[in-house]
Amino acid sequence: YTQGQVAAAMAAIDKYRGGQGGEVGAALAVVGLSAERVAKESELRNDMIRVAHQTGASIRQLAEVSGLGRKAVTEIVSTA
Repeated sequence: YTQGQVAAAMAAIDKYRGGQGGEVGAALAVVGLSAERVAKESELRNDMIRVAHQTGASIRQLAEVSGLGRKAVTEIVSTA
């Protein structure tokens, strides 16, 4: 890893620790970093749902494979 990558990782951890130390600070950092990852993965999933729908996948199929309800899938595909 480069110094820049290490510095960025430390800044992200410090951001979520909120000045807390020990186990509480570590737990807050993990929760914050996990939330960032979930947001990125949700964005990617939604993009792929739109692509699949545009190429012929049905709302029902997308709901089944994504674990989302049909209403949620419909909302995703209607936002472009």
